[in-house]
Amino acid sequence: MLMKVPKLVPLLAIALAVSAQAQEACFFRIVGPVGTTISALSSDGWVTWTNAAINATFTVQTAPSLADLSNWVDYVQVPVTNSATTVRLYDPNPPSGMALIPAGSFTMGDTFNEGQSSELPLHTVYVSAFYMDKYDVTLTLWQQVYNWATNHGYSFDFPVFGKAANHPVEMGEWYDIVKWCNARSEKEGKTPAYYTDAGQTVVYKAGRVDVQNDWVKWNSGYRLPTEAEWEKAARGGLSGQRFPWGNTISESQANYYSTNYYTYDLSNTGYNPSFNDGVPPYTSPVGSFAPNGYGLYDMAGNELQWCWDWSGSYSSGSQIDPRGPTRGSGRVVRGGNWNFRAFYCRAAYRVNGYPNGPNSLGFRSVLPPGQ
Repeated sequence: MLMKVPKLVPLLAIALAVSAQAQEACFFRIVGPVGTTISALSSDGWVTWTNAAINATFTVQTAPSLADLSNWVDYVQVPVTNSATTVRLYDPNPPSGMALIPAGSFTMGDTFNEGQSSELPLHTVYVSAFYMDKYDVTLTLWQQVYNWATNHGYSFDFPVFGKAANHPVEMGEWYDIVKWCNARSEKEGKTPAYYTDAGQTVVYKAGRVDVQNDWVKWNSGYRLPTEAEWEKAARGGLSGQRFPWGNTISESQANYYSTNYYTYDLSNTGYNPSFNDGVPPYTSPVGSFAPNGYGLYDMAGNELQWCWDWSGSYSSGSQIDPRGPTRGSGRVVRGGNWNFRAFYCRAAYRVNGYPNGPNSLGFRSVLPPGQ
């Protein structure tokens, strides 16, 4: 089936968003088992197919024109879980300041077997499409939501700092950040994601509550990324690379503590001289370096980032949208830091962070499609 799509941002593949925005139209086709009925594309981007064989997989492909039959490229693979499957190909109103992370599978973990044992075994993870903040949450954005929240029934337990308005926040407590995400949702008229009970009736607004996986409305509002979502997003569509852009790192690509101890570190000056002003923290303004393939900035270095999951061991089996263990001693932290060596900026690196009290940690929010 061929479909011509107007100049709109695709929902399932950020790599094609630039192409779609730069042209008047792009074309989609769906390749799958014979005998399946595919409906027309709706005005808001939804396409449905019926009579599909369960456990079949469709490949959605795209092309900028029909002039060359060899120019089709894979857009996303869609597993069919029931006889009628609906997928949204694009969002007519994408959220401002966020990048789309496409649905699809990736290999999670340390493909070089050079890191810590907790980064193994390698395993395949399918992650549904979602939006992610292009930048770490800045002090300006934090303060805007914080001011609204404290006037609408929210309370926070620890102060958050930032070097300047356009620098990432740090010293963020996990519990406060989760509450902040809820406040950001309510401030914008969205349904919050986090609750204090399995019935999802009481919005989490105060105190230190160990919110459980089934207390979360996963398809509503702003929230922290799961660890799998974070790693998929950080890799930027590249497979098995150390960093979001490739296998080596230099001070022109990220803000970290550079040393030639590692062969893949191409610089050797210690703190990045562009941001070492003698007054720590030596964070850099968000967006100081080039984005990765999904349009995300600072997914390596600058500031560590909280994830949703309790820390735990990986399974070797394939997974779909994993959300981590039900309990643990801490929450997962990712991404490296201005004060960390290159080793800790790898996309596979993971560490356990205590969710309460001061930590030199920042974060970014994710948002389900259609919010």
